[in-house]
Amino acid sequence: MFRSIKRVVCGMSGGVDSAVSALLLKEKGYEVIGLFMVNWDKLNQHGVCQADKDFEDAQYVCNHLNIPLHKVNFVKEYWNEVFSQFLADHQFGFSAVPDIYCNRYIKFGTFFDAARNDFKADALATGHYARTSIQHDLENADLSKGVRLLRGVDPVKDQTFFLSQISQNALERTIFPVGGMMKSDVKKIAVKAGLGRIARKKESMGICHIGKTNFQSFIDNYLEPDNGFFVDLETNERIGQHDGIHKWVIGQRTRLSADMKSYVASKDLVTNDIMVVFGTDHPALFSYSAITQVPYWIHKPPAGLYENKSVDVLFKFQHVHPISECKITLNADKTLTLTTAEPFRAFSPGQFFVFYIGDECIGSARIEKSGPSLYDLNHRSRVKLREPFT
Repeated sequence: MFRSIKRVVCGMSGGVDSAVSALLLKEKGYEVIGLFMVNWDKLNQHGVCQADKDFEDAQYVCNHLNIPLHKVNFVKEYWNEVFSQFLADHQFGFSAVPDIYCNRYIKFGTFFDAARNDFKADALATGHYARTSIQHDLENADLSKGVRLLRGVDPVKDQTFFLSQISQNALERTIFPVGGMMKSDVKKIAVKAGLGRIARKKESMGICHIGKTNFQSFIDNYLEPDNGFFVDLETNERIGQHDGIHKWVIGQRTRLSADMKSYVASKDLVTNDIMVVFGTDHPALFSYSAITQVPYWIHKPPAGLYENKSVDVLFKFQHVHPISECKITLNADKTLTLTTAEPFRAFSPGQFFVFYIGDECIGSARIEKSGPSLYDLNHRSRVKLREPFT
C-alpha cells in the first residue's frame, strides 16, 4: 500500500526522548508539528503544576528546532478513562497500572485522533522506546499483514510493557524514532544539537502524568479512609491497624515492626483485613500461577492458543522485571491461566501480564487472581509441591 507521509505530529513532553524524536524527523525531511498534551492540571505537594514546567521545556525545544508547538487539553478524558479506573481499582483492592490505560485510551486514542483529525497529520510520532514491524516505512507498508509491536533496542528503556494494549489503527500510523537507539546515544544527539539542558533533565517518575508523589497521602485526597486490621497470616492474630486496603499492594512492606520485616500477603475485601507475613521470602508471597481477565492481542493471539490448549510464551508482570518463560492456557470463558516453572513473588490482582514471542510484544492480560501460594500448598493443603509443567 503506497501512501504519502509528509506531515508528522510529534508528541512533545519536554523530555529528551521526544526532543530527539522531533529532531530526527525534521532531519528526514518531514514537516514536523509539536503537540503537547495536558492530562493533569493540579498542583503537586510542592505547589507546582508539573504540566506548566514541562510545557516550558517543550516550547524551548520547539523554538530551538524551529518547529511549531501546540497544546491540547485532555484533562477530562484522562479523568474519565484513566484516573477514575485508577481510583476504582484501589478502592476494590486491585493494583493499578495507569500507564497502560493512558497509552491505550489517551496517547494512542484521543491524542492520536487529534493529531490525525485536527492537525491533519499523516502520522504520529512519540519518544517511546519501542519499534514496529514497518519501522519508518509507513509509505510502503503492506497493512494487510498487520503491524507488530517490537521491543526497543535498549533493554533497560524498552517501553512495550506500557504499550501492550495499543491498537492496530494507531500502530499503522505511528513512528517511534528513538526505538532503535540506546538512551545514552539519544542524550549524545541532544547535546550535539544544542539541547544539553534537556539531556540533563531528570526523568519523570511516579504515577502517569501526575508524577512522583507520596502515594498514601495522595490517595487520601480521593478515597475515604476505611479502617481495618493487619492480621498475622500464620497465627490469625491482629497485629496492627490500617486506614484503607486501597493504600496497600501485595508484596509491599508494612513497617509494623522495627525488629521484623512484614509484608502484605493478601487483602480481604469482606472483613477489610490485610494479611501479613514476616520475611520478604515468605512462601505466602510466591505462587506458580494466576488467572487473568480476557486478554488483549495487538496483532493476533499466539498460534495454537485454543480452548484448554497451552502455548509457551514469554512474559513480564512488572516493567522493571526481566522477561521470563511461562505457559498460557485459554479457558472456556476466554480468560487465561498462566503457569510458570519457578514460583514468582507477588502476582497481584490488577497488575498486567505482558506477553512476548521473541522481540514481539503480542499483548497483555490483567491479573484477576493469583493461584495458590507456596504457603497454601505446603501448610494449608499439605499438598506436595510438584512442577506445574509436568
